[in-house]
Amino acid sequence: MQGSEFSSLRDEKGTTEEEEEDEAAREEELSGGYTVCEIPADEELSLREWLDKPERPVDPIECLHIFKQVVEAVSLAHSQGIVIVNIRPSCFLMSSLNHISFIESASCSSGSESFGEGSSCRAESSPERLDQKDGIGAMKEDLDDATKAFPLKKVLVMEMNWYTSPEEAAEDLGTLASDIYRLGVFLFELFCSFSSMDEKLGTMANLRHRVLPPQLLLKWPKQASFCLWLLHPQPNSRPKMSEILQSELLNEPKDSFGEREVATKLRDEIENQELLLEFLLELQQKKQEEADKLQDTIQFLSTDIEQVRNYQSVMKKGGDSNSALNNNDEHLAFAKVDQTSAYHFASNESSSSGSRKRVRPVFPNSEVKEHNGDLVEGPRSETHAALQENVLLSRSSRLMKHIGKLEIAYFLTKFRMMKSSEKLTSRKFSLPSSGGGSLSRTEASSIYDLDATSSHGHEGKSEWIDSFLKDLCNYLSFSKLKVRAEVKQGDLLNSSNLICSLGFDRDKEFFATAGVNKKIKIFECNSILNKEHDLHYPVAEMVGRSKFSSICWNGYIKSQIASSDFEGVVQVWDATRGQVLVEMGEHERRIWSVDFSLVDPTKLASGSDDGAVKLWNINQAESIGTIRTKANVCSVQFAPDSSHSLAIGSADHNIYCYDLRNFSAPYRTLVGHTKTVSYVKFLDSATIVSASTDNTLKLWDLSLCTSRVVNDALRTFTGHTNVKNFVGLSLSDGYIATGSETNEVFVYHKAFPMPILSYKFSCTDPISGREEVDDTAHFISCVCWQGRSSTLLAANSSGNIKLLEMT
Repeated sequence: MQGSEFSSLRDEKGTTEEEEEDEAAREEELSGGYTVCEIPADEELSLREWLDKPERPVDPIECLHIFKQVVEAVSLAHSQGIVIVNIRPSCFLMSSLNHISFIESASCSSGSESFGEGSSCRAESSPERLDQKDGIGAMKEDLDDATKAFPLKKVLVMEMNWYTSPEEAAEDLGTLASDIYRLGVFLFELFCSFSSMDEKLGTMANLRHRVLPPQLLLKWPKQASFCLWLLHPQPNSRPKMSEILQSELLNEPKDSFGEREVATKLRDEIENQELLLEFLLELQQKKQEEADKLQDTIQFLSTDIEQVRNYQSVMKKGGDSNSALNNNDEHLAFAKVDQTSAYHFASNESSSSGSRKRVRPVFPNSEVKEHNGDLVEGPRSETHAALQENVLLSRSSRLMKHIGKLEIAYFLTKFRMMKSSEKLTSRKFSLPSSGGGSLSRTEASSIYDLDATSSHGHEGKSEWIDSFLKDLCNYLSFSKLKVRAEVKQGDLLNSSNLICSLGFDRDKEFFATAGVNKKIKIFECNSILNKEHDLHYPVAEMVGRSKFSSICWNGYIKSQIASSDFEGVVQVWDATRGQVLVEMGEHERRIWSVDFSLVDPTKLASGSDDGAVKLWNINQAESIGTIRTKANVCSVQFAPDSSHSLAIGSADHNIYCYDLRNFSAPYRTLVGHTKTVSYVKFLDSATIVSASTDNTLKLWDLSLCTSRVVNDALRTFTGHTNVKNFVGLSLSDGYIATGSETNEVFVYHKAFPMPILSYKFSCTDPISGREEVDDTAHFISCVCWQGRSSTLLAANSSGNIKLLEMT
């Protein structure tokens, strides 16, 4: 029936079969490139997007809930005599809870790329009947606006054809019944889901003839029958709005969707509560594990506190029973500093030797005096007591300032002692991370049995406590770097004063400087320390052909010094006569580092930008071996106890340790820096310190390494600035000195990650003698300890050289 009635209307209009085919072909062409946008559930989207989702599941209650809201909106307009032309899915917005709002046309989205995004536009008052031409014209204007604003403009063209009633297609006036027809098309779309656009185009073309798909008739017979009623080709045969509102279809599932919405919200709330419960239980478990570890830590600390107090008690009794201390006693002396013991150091030799000496303990309410060669305790003066109190307060303040990092070092020292003794068990003990600094996996995952440690008695524990105490006292022993002397040279007006390398001779009586001025200058220490001289002249001066990059004194032959330069030449000099003994020129590019072996003083190593490490014998000009690497070599150093072990710092961010009896591959590769490794130095035979332009120094313990590649440094030192320049590195008795691009010298102790001392160079204009305010262009270029002493030699990029002392 419905098919023949619709055909008669088409014949009356005069549409031919060819026109129908052309229209179908045009629709098929327009469907090309159609895509459905994915929009998050918490945002509004148009009904058109929602309807055209591929394989959209059809929920009858949900669909009727949406349809009812659209019907109520149309009913409100009809009650005021308004005909709504734009009853199309693209003119409605749907929220995540299926709430529907009407926009007058698709162009109301203000040019958004997604349908319905933007403010919705409500229909206002309009004439009782819209002139058909005006209505079609308005739709065309809306369509023109929509095609400019939306990427889915082709869908809008097809949608307007689908939702045009038969009477409007015949160019008759649009009526309220035309809106009813559009509701029928909308209801049909709600209950039909398609897997492809081609399938939908064919089905919608059949709908023009009131031909419904079989699956709709079988699955949703009530909805299909109601849809045919709304789509009746005769306007008078369509239902009135009141009939639609009172129909069984809309009133049967009256509260079903509301109940479902409430149930959905309740389910979501339950799921949220379950998530919260899961989070709280997980957090509780984590905190309980932390509490168990913390309880172990507290027990561990309590045991150590009791032992330290026992030490103090024994020492106090010893102090009370002995009024004099032997001047040659070499045992460690303890003094109570805010419940922390401390060592006291001072210089006990001439200023040139600079060696350290342990000062005897100062007991409360007493002072040490010398009587007939012995140190005797006597009443302490008020001035001395005040000074002592200030020292204690200063040390206590430094302890509190870095309590977190000292805490990490405390636990790490214990872990190292236990690991070296192979007393590991399955009980975990994790280091706290609140102290900052850089923690490696080794630092953060210590494992040992606390009960096992206590079973070894007093002696086993005192060993590691004394080790940490010694480190702590070394940290507290010095409070500042003081300038002992400044080298005043006669060529300050020379623009090329950058000093690249410093070094003390075998007996620490002389030091040499070398740099871009192509000169090696040798100064006598005592002469520099004599402040009576206005200028300091070198005792010897050697001129090279190129800029010097590195120098190294021979540790056995006092007057012999090796140098490397920017042209790739290694030279060995006789400093006494100022002559070159041997010249070696096999490198192809600039050499950065040269080093003598302490065990075999005839052996020499050099590292270059050509990626090669050359091994030399000072008695011959040809190299005795070559190590080839894949990157620039920035630093080389022999181990202090072997002529076969060599460490290499590379521009590929790694440190390589070679056994010189086998050049094929390094026996250790230390990985951890993120930029060029500029220096490597042996702290002792098993410990290496490396410096990098990643702003860090790293400490590596080779005795703990079990594999060829080591990914974790024992400790990382931070505080100085180094991102592009060579700023120097020097080690002495556990103290680490380095420069900074802030024109400062920093001193670290091997046990702690933060600097213990720093000194900022002042920049003086060589002509006016005034101090420069802006010294950002200057940096420390090299540093060198005077043997195992508290004296440090440092130079900056302007050629300023200072002798500093830790006090």
